[in-house]
Amino acid sequence: MGRQDTYDHAAIESKWQERWADADVYRTPDDATDPSYVLAMFPYPSGDLHMGHVRNYTITDAYARYQRMRGEDVLHPMGWDSFGLPAENAAIEREINPREWTMDCIDTMKAQMKSMGFGYDWNREITTCEPDYYRWNQWLFKRFYEEGLAERKGGEVNWCPSCETVLADEQVEGGETPAESHGDGGAVGVCWRCGTPVESRVLDQWFLSITDYADELLDGIDDLDGWPDSVRGMQRNWIGRQEGTTVEFAVPDFGGVEVFTTRLDTIHGATFFALAPGHELTQSLVADDPELETQVETLDPDADGDEKRGVFTGEYAKNPATGEEIPIYVADFVLSDVGTGALMGVPGHDERDHDFASEYDIEIRQVVAPEEGEVDIDAEAYTDEGVLVESGDYDGAASAAARERLVEDLDTAAYHTQYRLRDWLISRQRYWGTPIPVVHCEDCGPVLVPDEDLPVELPEFVPTPTGNPLEEVDSFVHTECPECGGPAERETDTMDTFMDSSWYFLRFTSPGREDVPFDTDRANDWMPVDEYVGGIEHAVMHLLYSRFVTRAIGDIGMVDIDEPFEHYLAQGMVQLEGTAMSSSKGNVVSPVEIMDEYGADTARLFMMGAARPSKDFDWTERGVRSSNEFIGRLFEMVEAFAAGETATTDAGERPIDEYVAREIDATIDETTAGYESFRFNDALREARGLVSLLRRYREQATPDYDTFERGLRTAVRLLAPVTPHVTEECWTALGEDGFVAEADWPETEHDADHAAERQLVENTREDVRHIIDVADIENAAAIEVVVAPEWKHRALDIAIHSDEDVVGNVMAEDDLRERGEAAADYAKDLAAEHQSLSEALAPEKEFAALERAKWLFEREFDCSVRLERADEAPDDIAREATPGRPAIEIHEA
Repeated sequence: MGRQDTYDHAAIESKWQERWADADVYRTPDDATDPSYVLAMFPYPSGDLHMGHVRNYTITDAYARYQRMRGEDVLHPMGWDSFGLPAENAAIEREINPREWTMDCIDTMKAQMKSMGFGYDWNREITTCEPDYYRWNQWLFKRFYEEGLAERKGGEVNWCPSCETVLADEQVEGGETPAESHGDGGAVGVCWRCGTPVESRVLDQWFLSITDYADELLDGIDDLDGWPDSVRGMQRNWIGRQEGTTVEFAVPDFGGVEVFTTRLDTIHGATFFALAPGHELTQSLVADDPELETQVETLDPDADGDEKRGVFTGEYAKNPATGEEIPIYVADFVLSDVGTGALMGVPGHDERDHDFASEYDIEIRQVVAPEEGEVDIDAEAYTDEGVLVESGDYDGAASAAARERLVEDLDTAAYHTQYRLRDWLISRQRYWGTPIPVVHCEDCGPVLVPDEDLPVELPEFVPTPTGNPLEEVDSFVHTECPECGGPAERETDTMDTFMDSSWYFLRFTSPGREDVPFDTDRANDWMPVDEYVGGIEHAVMHLLYSRFVTRAIGDIGMVDIDEPFEHYLAQGMVQLEGTAMSSSKGNVVSPVEIMDEYGADTARLFMMGAARPSKDFDWTERGVRSSNEFIGRLFEMVEAFAAGETATTDAGERPIDEYVAREIDATIDETTAGYESFRFNDALREARGLVSLLRRYREQATPDYDTFERGLRTAVRLLAPVTPHVTEECWTALGEDGFVAEADWPETEHDADHAAERQLVENTREDVRHIIDVADIENAAAIEVVVAPEWKHRALDIAIHSDEDVVGNVMAEDDLRERGEAAADYAKDLAAEHQSLSEALAPEKEFAALERAKWLFEREFDCSVRLERADEAPDDIAREATPGRPAIEIHEA
């Protein structure tokens, strides 16, 4: 039984976790100056870690450990996004208090996180359902209210009948929402929590005025260079700035009704007018027509969005461009709080309008034609720009020019910018959230709770099968008005839980402050978050709200930054056989079971080595076992060396020793580059390759003591960010007193072009393999390798720096021209490959690099290898050698 079999992961991992905790290794000092702030989106405490959690948190943990070893102060905190509807529903189901359920889940997940070896500064832990945190949600709400950024108003909202609560537009999935379809039709969405189809209702709710920051948020996206383009695109699309025009259509006995359009050039093709059910004109029309009211009440957004439904009102609107009267419909695809709640129907040039007109037998008129060719307007709408037709004085004008003329010619037309973004609806009709610090007084209206009375704490939970449990707690609801002292009722809506996560990253900078949400000076020093990691599912909601709140807090004077996250990485999913893990699909692999059987380091190593963090990857038992076996081999090699069981020498100057020494340097360079760019799979491939090289070094020759020891120390440190436990054990075995977690990152010792040397050796080995394969050589007796002559290197350099006439420039050199046909032929080859030419090692460096690597060839191909310079080799072989591609002759046994 070897040492590999004696690696007891459970004992070793628990030992080092205890020692890290005792030494407070991961604590960030308050006096740190601009530490490297590494943060993963904090979790909702649901009971157990899943593989998505483990991957997310291993990414930030590995990077934080790497930065710490690079000499940086590191802020790597953890907390709990602990309010929310799932906990309330779970508590009702189990007949317990949501707080009890939540805190039990936190205890479980925290213990599992510690078992994974995550290096968090637990001194900075925050829990959003604790009064010492949500007090500051309330405090910030008050500041926003005072700045005119918080408002209670009526509006069409998204209502989940199952959860019995209002949803923000971003919390509706699977189609466009009732409150956010912008008149484009589309399918109604479903609740992001329970999947129930969402309904549209008109309610008085609390909103934060994120629309006041629409332009700032949109323009700021251009500066988010460290964010994925896909995420930036999602944010742009959600804000949805549209440049267009408003124009009024006259309606008898009502006046002008304004619409917004981006295609004013199509106005001559408007053959119907559409209103939202909640539009003021609709309400006026149904007030005097009970039959119409009944028909309008039947209009609901269609579940699959295929059918556009409407009701003819019997009234007409006057087209301001043509003077025609066009029929007015109330339609289910027009929403009262989107745009103006009214639109001009142009079926010839809008697909949705075309569908509606076809259904209700409304005229379809073409008023824009392509510059070339024809279109069948009855079959489908022509939506591109073109040249106006059937548009009176505007016939022949290009679409863009026609829009400009129409704005000037129509009295009520004006340029206008419209946004898809709507104000952030934060009201939730549930118990388990931050109470909104407002009381309602019949005399004073809505009144803010004074700062000195914050936090407004949640009362004891009273479970109710439906509705808002807070409304059932009389002692909470009934209170006194802070202004007049009269009877009043507390606001029973609680805040959207995205309020909790919209600023938590600021609280981490000073979680102990009891007088302010966070220390402004420290936040200015430590923010923005340098590296932020989390799921792509939060690319709209959480990130957009965080950007808004950061800017709003900045305008209040509390922080100097505009953007909260400098770099954002959206990690990919962990899959099983190509399908995302899900308990409903029964394909979940438990992190706890993996830790029990293989250890945390194995799970971390496999997960980080399988793919780049942004990519999905498949969890495989084979990959887990391979990672576990590698850890055992590393442990065996270090333990054997530390115990004096590895034979060594003090030679140090043999080609094999020099090769290994330079490979150590190359590995340091490449691994460092991998960690810097979050390509952990590349970094780990390099570090694992070094361990493999050291094993071959040990087997091929008696290794030089200093070289072998340096290789082990280097490999241990390069692997430490991802496999912290086994590397601590190895670091101690190598005679170090301190933690490898606090060790210096390894540095190179040789000033060389390691990448070029590596490429040369690998290309040459590959060429040998190719020749053996093509020539079907079963048993090679000797390999002859000939490096290119110096004159070919000079010709290559001339070619690389030639803008044109490569052959002429090469042959202009006297000594090259004297080589006659050989130089001319090579110059022609260089000219043919001019665009792809690259620098090569100098002749002597090329020879030296291959000399150091001869042992690899001899080991792989099991034969002797002779390395020669071109002037020492037979002409027929030497003439084939070029810089970076030695000539190769293989002699069969």
